[in-house]
Parts: sequence; structure tokens; C-alpha cells
Amino acid sequence: MKILQKKFGEVNGHPVTSTTLINDQGMEVASIDYGCIITKVIVPDKNGQKENVVLGFESIDEYMKHSPYFGAVVGRFAGRIKGGSFELDGQSYQLEKNNMGNHLHGGLKGFDKVIWNSQVITGENETSIIYTYLSRDGEEGYPGNLEVNVKYTLSNTNEFSIFYEAVSDKKTLVNVTNHSYFNLSGNLKRDILDHQLTLKSESFLELDEELIPTGEILSVKGTPFDFRESRNIKDGSESGHVQKILTGKGYDHPFLLADNHNQEIVLKDSESGRVLTIETDQPGVVLYTGTQLSSDFKIRGVKSRKYLGLCLETQGLPDSIHHPHFPSSILDKNEVFRSTTKYIFSVIT
Repeated sequence: MKILQKKFGEVNGHPVTSTTLINDQGMEVASIDYGCIITKVIVPDKNGQKENVVLGFESIDEYMKHSPYFGAVVGRFAGRIKGGSFELDGQSYQLEKNNMGNHLHGGLKGFDKVIWNSQVITGENETSIIYTYLSRDGEEGYPGNLEVNVKYTLSNTNEFSIFYEAVSDKKTLVNVTNHSYFNLSGNLKRDILDHQLTLKSESFLELDEELIPTGEILSVKGTPFDFRESRNIKDGSESGHVQKILTGKGYDHPFLLADNHNQEIVLKDSESGRVLTIETDQPGVVLYTGTQLSSDFKIRGVKSRKYLGLCLETQGLPDSIHHPHFPSSILDKNEVFRSTTKYIFSVIT
């Protein structure tokens, strides 16, 4: 196991450091302390060719100018909150409105746009970097001083795990996720429409025209949202389902997971042979197929475009504070929020 560190750039005069975790199989995970952004994940294909399978940039300036949350930890609240407002114990809170009058992914300066402290830990069979950040009371409108730890761990068995931990001195909302865009073709050789996805999910959330949950939980049966058996991502882009039209002929929907820590999310690319299995303790996953990716910038020499990557954001449900029948994302004073998501990379021949 190895760890490599180097300067990645500067933000307002503050140095940004890149840390690369490398296991004995040659798998690499690189991240920076700006936004805890995962910049690269290098894994082999069925022929042993090692390539990058996430979207990311080579410079901090590109992240600040163009990034739609590539690889970042988003919070305090991942997803949208309608109107950017909520109540806790009779107290009203107004958050920053950064998405059509709503609050998205923590606001104007969420976890993805701050510099985190970091510490590396080396071991014989795994190596880690721990990022820490104190989100002050009132930041982006949220109550409570929230201490957040994010731990990235790479094992010798090509398993990459993210451990989240947070505690607040006031009751608040917490819903964090990693916003990596995956493309298993390697080095963005193809888009993700021919990737196959399996989801252990029997239901998904209906969205309104602002992509906020209506509160209705819909069955996947008989719809292009049914991934209980493996199906191509392109099924969504080619579907006339009304929910697909809302999201730009693709997916941007929360699914409720029917199982946890049991191969509940599996993404495959048959041509490269790469397989990504995701296991989590979170109640849902947002499948986003990059339908809003703009084409006015390049990603390591490849022009950005729709369907170039997809996100599998393990998290609580968006706008849950306004829907009591959704799993709660309320964190009580001094309660410890903990969550784990594991990404397991393998190949099929």
C-alpha cells in the first residue's frame, strides 16, 4: 500500500493538496482536500488495462469554473429542499436558494466548495485519508456547529469505502453523499448509455417540474425504472415516460433501496468487463445519468456532453423534511450521524 501527495493548486491563496491511495493490485484513488473531491479512480479492465473510471479535472481552476459536483462530498443536505426553508421544533430556517428558488446540495458554498483538513493513515492491507471540517452555526442557513469527518479507505481487494460521521451542538439536518460520475468504459472512451444497471429497489420518488419529490412513492413495476433485473441505461433516454421527459430523457430520481450491504447496486460495462458493486446503509440512491452536463468544456481532453457519466448517490431522500413518511434526515443535538458506502471493483471476462 502506498500514499502519494502533491500540490494540486491554490484557492484564494490556500494550497490544495492531492492525495493518491494506491493498493498492491495497482488500483488508485486520488482526491483533493477541496470538497473532498475524488479526481481519479484507476482500475483494470478485463485485459488488465488500467484506466480512470470517474469524471474529473487536472486543475483546481477547472473544478471551480466548470464542475457540476464532480467527485465531491455534498452537504449539509444532498439533493433539493423545496423553497430552501424548513422548520425544526417550531423554529423556521431559511437556506440559500441556489436552484430555481430551491436549495440544492448544501447551497452556494456547500461542503463541495470548502477546503477540508486532512490526515493520512497507512496500514498493511488498507490505507486511508480522513477529511475533517467544521460547518459553523448559520452556514448557508443551517442551525448548529456541525463537525464532519469523511474517511476514504482503499483496501488490497479493490474495495473503496467512504465513512461519514457528523455531530452538531443543535438539532439540524444532515444528508451527505459523494457525487462521483462513473464511466466504466475507461478514460471516457464511450458514454454510459450501454452500461447495465441492477438495483434492488421496488419503488422510486415521483418528481415535480423542479425535480423535487411530490411525496408520491411509485412502484417500478412495468416502468423503465425497474432495475431489479439488469437493464441498459439507454432504456431511460429512449422512454416516453413522463418522469423521463422531466429529467431531460434520462434519470435524476431517488430510488428506495430494498436491501442494504448486499450487492444492492451493480453497474456493468460489458465491453471493458468492468463491474462496480455498491453497498450502503443509506435508505436510498439517486440515479443521475448526466442529462444536464453542458458541452462548453472538456474533461481531460474529452468534450463534456449528456450521458458521459452517471452518478449513484447513496443518501437519505431529498426534501425529506417536508415529507414525514420519508426516512428522517433530522440530526438531534449531540447525536452522532454515521454512514458507510462501499465501492467494490471487479471484472467479468
